[in-house]
Amino acid sequence: MKYTIKRLLGLIPILLAITFLSFGMMRLAGSDVVEQKMFNTGQVVSEAQLQAAKAELGLDRPFIIQYGSWLNNLLHGDMGVSYVSGKNVFDSFVEKLPATLYLTVASIFLTVIISIPLGIISAVYKNKIWDYLIRFLSFIGNSLPNFFVSLVLMYILSIKLKLFPIISKEVSLQSVAMPAITLAIAMSAKYLRQVRATVLDELGKDYILGAKARGVKFSITLWKSVMRACLVTIITLLALSIGSLLGGTAIVEAIFMWDGVGKLAVDAINMRDYPIIQAYVMWMAIIYVTVNLVTDLSYRLLDPRIRLEDAAHE
Repeated sequence: MKYTIKRLLGLIPILLAITFLSFGMMRLAGSDVVEQKMFNTGQVVSEAQLQAAKAELGLDRPFIIQYGSWLNNLLHGDMGVSYVSGKNVFDSFVEKLPATLYLTVASIFLTVIISIPLGIISAVYKNKIWDYLIRFLSFIGNSLPNFFVSLVLMYILSIKLKLFPIISKEVSLQSVAMPAITLAIAMSAKYLRQVRATVLDELGKDYILGAKARGVKFSITLWKSVMRACLVTIITLLALSIGSLLGGTAIVEAIFMWDGVGKLAVDAINMRDYPIIQAYVMWMAIIYVTVNLVTDLSYRLLDPRIRLEDAAHE
């Protein structure tokens, strides 16, 4: 409990620093929502009208005043109103969140059923044909950017085989298939190599030889001992994946027109919709610090050595 409270208190300055830096970087972008809207619509307005529109949104105030006002509102539960749509920022996020959660669950599920079995097979059959084939496919998958994989899947699965819609029109199993496969290919290609390395490290330890000498079946040793020892690594990989996916994979969502948090952020960036962008940054920051905290606590729960080491330093 003491460790948890200590970690939670340590997250506060990190979150404040993230909000300040992100707020400042947006103001350094070179334009604001008023100028961007005028540019996109081709309207010609006078300087007085331009300044009046900025004053209405509070964009004419000094940076530190804008930041202080936004932070004060945030601490009181008010995330502001979108400059573009006029909707409440929190309501906009809640509206898009189910689609992102659905995509996250589907991608994680595919990643787990691909990367963990293939990583184990590659380790067990080290330097054999299965190992070479899996590592080759992993190298290919890790080398391909998400946008290229998206276009290939669109061509093969949608245009040629007509199995899935090209553009996602609703939150459904058929619509989520291609975005989820795209994300799972990239993550599985990266994670199966790490699973392989972790399993190989465990297979080289003395207790494996001892179990073999006692006549214990290799399958029992693999699943009851090796995989248990590898849980920390696997949990870390899954936690990092969940963090990035919950933040919305902007490129994939934009390509497939998946109506989630990532696409919302891309649209907001294009329009310089500061309240939405700032809320998205906060969302990402909270996700990552929460995931890291949960991962650290999981380490202490799964590995007694970590608890003993921390107790020795206290």
